[in-house]
Amino acid sequence: MKVLQISAAYKPAIVYGGPTMSVSILSEELTKAGIAVTVYTTTANGSSELNVTPNKATKIDNVIVYYFKRITKDHTHFSPGLLQFLWKTINDFDVVHIHAWWNLVSLLSCFIALLKQKPVLLSPRGTLSPYSFTNRNIKSKKLIHRFLGKILLKRCHIHTTSGREYEAVQKLVSPLSINTIPNFVKLEDVNIKENSESDPSILKLLYLSRIEEKKGLDLLIKALRLINVPYHLTIAGDGNPDYINKLQNEAKILRVNEHITWAGFVDTDKFKLLQQQDLLVLPSHDENFGNVVIESLSTGTAVLISENVGLAKYIKKNKFGWICQSNPQSVAKHINNIGKQSAAALKDIRTNAPQIIYQDFTGTHLAQKYIDLYKKIIVAQNPNLEHH
Repeated sequence: MKVLQISAAYKPAIVYGGPTMSVSILSEELTKAGIAVTVYTTTANGSSELNVTPNKATKIDNVIVYYFKRITKDHTHFSPGLLQFLWKTINDFDVVHIHAWWNLVSLLSCFIALLKQKPVLLSPRGTLSPYSFTNRNIKSKKLIHRFLGKILLKRCHIHTTSGREYEAVQKLVSPLSINTIPNFVKLEDVNIKENSESDPSILKLLYLSRIEEKKGLDLLIKALRLINVPYHLTIAGDGNPDYINKLQNEAKILRVNEHITWAGFVDTDKFKLLQQQDLLVLPSHDENFGNVVIESLSTGTAVLISENVGLAKYIKKNKFGWICQSNPQSVAKHINNIGKQSAAALKDIRTNAPQIIYQDFTGTHLAQKYIDLYKKIIVAQNPNLEHH
């Protein structure tokens, strides 16, 4: 089986966060499982371009990747070179897996694949939700969806990463099928231990994600003035400098800035940082999955996430943390209760979560689910193949 992955951005473009890294990990795990994977992507790296050789096959962690120059920046990523190469080579592949929507790489690649009668699997990566239609370029999205997107999506199979994302997609489109398989999450082996390096009387909170409106960091900062237990918040991540300055000024106005460490972007020491905390807080307005939630639990650190995070039901079912609403009052209420009453629960999560997380979000059994899905949609496109 030959699988073509198409994504507007690919590693090492870690500036785009979880969705882009999820494509990389999936491609690597499928390659390990013996699937012939090729990736078509662009040189996108935020406002700059990756230092890579375009239009040439490059091996990135054993995956064959082709990078193509883009002539528009975020978030359109228009790449004529990618589209021309796709048109010439698409018949070399059995299935096309496209990641994210609302960019010209995804939309036009989907159009080409369907025109060439190739089965298409789309992973929206959070871009097909009611929230996405009310956030950024609203009029353009509605026009694209009405005159092109809806037509294309009806002929695609869609992959969602959580039950919440499944429900969101189902409300918006009627594809050939919707299938839910969780993300692969790249985890590191860590020596789980009690936090003994700092004052145990202070609740150590962590925000670790891109700093943008969708993630709800503003809600967490507003919640801090309502917290009545000793705490310290570390904010790790980067984003638009103007938005970060706005949040930092708000923290000063609310007189909570002395309780905050702005750590900036953290990469190589991410898992060490996670392990040193008591609680990861992610009060997102909309989150189809939430890789950082799994990363945190893999180190034994409990989570407080909003009901809008795709993993909320999983967290509740396994008792790996707490679920709040996306408002400062709810965030603060939960943090206060955790600080006063939940020491035993935090300890249990640190002991029990890592093993279950590794079982559920890594390994060959998860790769096989993706392989089975590819086979299913290939046969749906070509029913005669089922008898071979």
